[in-house]
Amino acid sequence: MTALPATRAAIARLVPHQGAMCLLEQVESCDAVTIACTSGTHRDPANPLRRDGMLPAACGLEYALQAMALHGALTSGGAQGPGFLAALAGVEMAAERLDDVAGPLAVRAEALAQESRGFIYRFEVTGGGRALLSGRATILLA
Repeated sequence: MTALPATRAAIARLVPHQGAMCLLEQVESCDAVTIACTSGTHRDPANPLRRDGMLPAACGLEYALQAMALHGALTSGGAQGPGFLAALAGVEMAAERLDDVAGPLAVRAEALAQESRGFIYRFEVTGGGRALLSGRATILLA
């Protein structure tokens, strides 16, 4: 496994998401099955996902998807190429917005199935002491 990236710039070198669209700031832990990341970009007024002055909770999906891409890069030992969201299942949102969540977001993803052409992950985004978003995602690699 690749060493854990220490900066947002190091994360950006491993995922397809660049510039302001690289939303994750720190990898807290990573092993063959799970990754845990944190980010404070949800409070940034320049967050590219903001609409009408707010960051809808559904944007937590993008944080989770980026954690999955980063997990793929770290476990494969190289930059992750583009992937495509094929399906979401069991998604639960317990908030309307993310930009008013105090403190960092914690993003956790767990690989339930890993194959050469794709992955199935369970994910959870928490912050401010509560669960904000959770579910499962199926990712197909290009």
